[in-house]
Amino acid sequence: MKESEGKAGSRAEQKQKIRERYKGIDPDSLDVIPAKPRIDIYETDIEQRVAVYARVSTDDPRQTSSYELQKNYYEDLVQHNPHWTLVDIYADEGISGTSLNHREAFKRMIQDCNDGKIDLIITKSVSRFARNIVDCIEQVRKLAALKPPVGVMFETERIYTLDSKSEMSLSFIATLAQEESHNKSEIMNASIEMRFKHGIFLTPKLLGYDKDDEGNLVINEEEAQTVQLIFFMYLYGYSTAEIASRLEELDRKTKRGNTTWSSGSILQILQNERHCGDVLARKTFTPNYLNHKSKKNNKDRNQYVKRDHHEPIVSRDDFIAVQRMIRNAKHRNKGFLPELTVITSGLLQGYIPVNPRWAGFTVEDYHNASQTVTEDLIKIPSKPLIAEPKQGDFDLRGYEIARGQFFSNSKTAYVSLSRDKVVFSKTAIQRLENKKYIELLVHPGKRIIAVRTTEKNNRNSIQWCMESKNGLAHRIISAAAFMPVLFELFDWDQNCRYRIIGTYLERDAEKIMLFNASDAEMFIPKTNHSESGVKKRTVIHAYPAEWVEAFGPEYYSRETEILEHSSIENWETDQKAQTAIESDIKTTEMETVRQKIDSIVQEMKEQQNG
Repeated sequence: MKESEGKAGSRAEQKQKIRERYKGIDPDSLDVIPAKPRIDIYETDIEQRVAVYARVSTDDPRQTSSYELQKNYYEDLVQHNPHWTLVDIYADEGISGTSLNHREAFKRMIQDCNDGKIDLIITKSVSRFARNIVDCIEQVRKLAALKPPVGVMFETERIYTLDSKSEMSLSFIATLAQEESHNKSEIMNASIEMRFKHGIFLTPKLLGYDKDDEGNLVINEEEAQTVQLIFFMYLYGYSTAEIASRLEELDRKTKRGNTTWSSGSILQILQNERHCGDVLARKTFTPNYLNHKSKKNNKDRNQYVKRDHHEPIVSRDDFIAVQRMIRNAKHRNKGFLPELTVITSGLLQGYIPVNPRWAGFTVEDYHNASQTVTEDLIKIPSKPLIAEPKQGDFDLRGYEIARGQFFSNSKTAYVSLSRDKVVFSKTAIQRLENKKYIELLVHPGKRIIAVRTTEKNNRNSIQWCMESKNGLAHRIISAAAFMPVLFELFDWDQNCRYRIIGTYLERDAEKIMLFNASDAEMFIPKTNHSESGVKKRTVIHAYPAEWVEAFGPEYYSRETEILEHSSIENWETDQKAQTAIESDIKTTEMETVRQKIDSIVQEMKEQQNG
């Protein structure tokens, strides 16, 4: 009890001492050193180095008057104050205020502030200084933190940033300025959308065309000649680098009048649909009005296509052909158009030769190509081909052949397929007599991959093995162009790897291997985390669900399959594939293309020398 009373007394004494301390002392006993009086920037007699910042948002000639008026006004304002010295007028023309990007004059002014050359910045309004609230507040704070500090005077709003009460007002007005930009952006987007809906398109400068008084594209004959040469040379097999070099030799000019060409500039011309008379509007869009960064329009916004909008320089079919060639060139397959062919008869009837380097064909294309030789084919055998036990043989009905996948080893012939590569086992290579080059074929309906040997000069030839110290070894086949389609064709997961054991077929001198996708094993990647936090990548080995119910196919079903292969009188496994579907485009004949190239080049040389 006494102890608690003692603590209460102690606290009371402490409170009393604090009260006595804060009663203060006699003011006459203190000497006060007064602070510098707050500067009135218009009436102070302190010498100040002044910068003026002006900005107009477009480079339209009509905006020039706005800029000149701002410039003249602030020159007069500084000259009428005897204590001000004009450092410079920093002006950005045709630049948006929502971002600091490309505002070179603004950035130069800030650097001069950092270098101690400026004491005061005067600008018309907050919206002229910045329409982005973050940029505005950040820059003002940085300037105020300099030694000595730099103030900004927003004349319209009467805000001086070195005033301690200014930031709240500045934040509010900067927010309004930013929202005004947002509203303008929305209005502009709506206006563009309405223009496109009514078929009114933007027509920027384009090689091969000029604009008439109404803004329509009209052909510029001299420039159109350059465009034609670019398209014909690419169709004939020249690379973009070779075309650029040739144009420089011929002193051909770009739209800007330069004679320097690059692969990139050639590619842009080849991919611009306006050269075939069409217009595709809104290829890109700007999702963020603050940073103005454009983004490729992958169906994020409406697009509008107008065919035959203006007179073409090249045919639409030639343009489409070039686009297909460009897609294939991305996979190092240059110089010719891909086509779908099909085996018309024999063991491989309905199979489509594939080139792992080709892109552009769809699952539907492969099905359609195969069906051109199989959809009307009706087989009515005189007697069903069913394998049965023969007299004297063991009756193996009800028995199953265990799947080889459960017993596979290094001697197994298989193919491994992932989304970007194909690898065959050494045994598969040996089965086809160690031939270096093969051709892959696929049957979309049966979901079977076939492999046959071929010569190196075959357009679809693939080198599947290479020399090593121990003889031939398997080679990784790059197939990033084709595999996405194959995976879709077989309904496979793009993130997994698949392995198929092959079936070897031989008759006389004919040898072939078949890989049935229905018997594929799946390898599923999985990432595990160890106790130490290190990521470990493992693979889960998976089999088709139906394999749970059986060890493998029934013995005589497999025998029936072999019997069906044997029943085909002529295998013709070396048969050359025929065009499956006539091309949907009528590309200019190669001989005509060559003649046009020669004619255009000759005319350009005469112009060059004339």
